[in-house]
Amino acid sequence: MIELETNSLADLKKEGKSFYWASFFLPRNLKIKAGILYSICRHFDDVADKHRKDQTSYLKNTIEEIKKNKNNKVSIFLQKNKINHYIFIDLIEGLILDQKKVKIKNKDELIQYSYHVAGTVGLMMSKIIGVKDRKAARSAIDLGIGMQLTNIARDVYEDSKMERIYLPADWLPEISLNNLTDLSESNAHKDEKISNAILRVISLSEKFYKNGFAGLKYIPISTRLGIFIAANVYRGIGIKIKYNKKKYLRERVYLNLFEKSFITIKSILIFIFFPLMNFQYQKIRDSLPNENL
Repeated sequence: MIELETNSLADLKKEGKSFYWASFFLPRNLKIKAGILYSICRHFDDVADKHRKDQTSYLKNTIEEIKKNKNNKVSIFLQKNKINHYIFIDLIEGLILDQKKVKIKNKDELIQYSYHVAGTVGLMMSKIIGVKDRKAARSAIDLGIGMQLTNIARDVYEDSKMERIYLPADWLPEISLNNLTDLSESNAHKDEKISNAILRVISLSEKFYKNGFAGLKYIPISTRLGIFIAANVYRGIGIKIKYNKKKYLRERVYLNLFEKSFITIKSILIFIFFPLMNFQYQKIRDSLPNENL
């Protein structure tokens, strides 16, 4: 199905620059496992995104393979890391949603989609780093959702070229799949409305990041700082978008070396006093069927 060991860290360095940066703060054995998980998720994400032909059949066959064949490499990796295969299947089902034109209807649908394609990754990552407490699952999911919301805020223009609009329709009723030029051609009036919707996504992501931080106390101390830095570096992309205020940018926002370094140093300083900050988990979404697997 997929080669796991080969170039997993190279893939992370090339495609997941923010995660690779934060991986320097993880123990080596966990860094390798995280790289393998990233390679697996990246493989299927590329299948879903980079082929012109609908990949639903391939993805559905993958689900059946994971259910029935415990000896393929992905299944073996999941078993070794005590990851229930239904969590991985939830991820694949999210990628299947992307095989058609996408128009998210409302906030609840946005959160549900973000769980499938990223909350699942947070949950799988929590298993890899050895989190034991079941109460940590909800925070792991929410941290993944927060990161996906950052992705969505960053990639509005890129996603529109694939006929996908993840900004909730009830936040942006003027934009439709039949008129995607609104997302590609500059128009001051509509650009402001698009920007407002993007800022709402970023504000929503902040609630999920805080819930993610509420679960850091369940993470083994050896990996806690690495996860905190990874989250803050990714969160920094949304903060940078927010600084543009009413401008809707038609290009990806990246953090440069100075910005990543600044966020890392700031995260380390905050981390020292983290036990005093007392983050509390807030219920901001419905419970999920596979949340406690």
